[in-house]
Amino acid sequence: MRLRKKWWARPEMAADDKAIIEPFDKKGTWHEIFGNDHPIHLELGCGKGQFIATLAKKNPHINYIAIDLKDEVLVFVLRKINELGLTNVRLIPMFIERVDEVFAEGEIEKIYINFCNPWPKASHNKRRLTHPRFLTKYKGFIKPHTEVWFKTDDDELFEASLSYFEEEGFQETYRTFDLGASGFTENIQTEYEEKFSSFGVKIKFGIFSWKGDA
Repeated sequence: MRLRKKWWARPEMAADDKAIIEPFDKKGTWHEIFGNDHPIHLELGCGKGQFIATLAKKNPHINYIAIDLKDEVLVFVLRKINELGLTNVRLIPMFIERVDEVFAEGEIEKIYINFCNPWPKASHNKRRLTHPRFLTKYKGFIKPHTEVWFKTDDDELFEASLSYFEEEGFQETYRTFDLGASGFTENIQTEYEEKFSSFGVKIKFGIFSWKGDA
């Protein structure tokens, strides 16, 4: 379903310093923006923000950056983190395609990818956020041993992603084809995950650690 344009969303975000409207001149300065040297974790595609808000509230000594494209989505994430009084979250409205232009080498220490578009057509596979084309981008700004936490309900995307991560030098440290039954205690559900889990859809999940350049 196409979101209706909310013309008030961008001005509301622009008035709040937790929304970074122009991120491309911030590369290499994210610790300064947060005002501390805490680790910075990144969510690629935050949706309605339940996941990132829960994480940030649970871990006040970690900084979080969430990226999504639509102002119409992010403005409600902004309201949510403000209602919770969270100061350790920043939101960026942008195409994830350009993520490597926003962060400098070693700035990010964990990446979360939750229920990204599976792009099932072979000609579109390169748009997947786990595709080698994107993993190469991430390696330009993550530290060695950074973990990528990846969740999806799409079987084919998950199977393909296992190969993508291996191909790009990421070590698989955890894998399950049924997260709800796995006993994995650190999971935080997204809104999408709650909905589809209630329908009996099995969620696939993996943790992949980048070994760093040899």
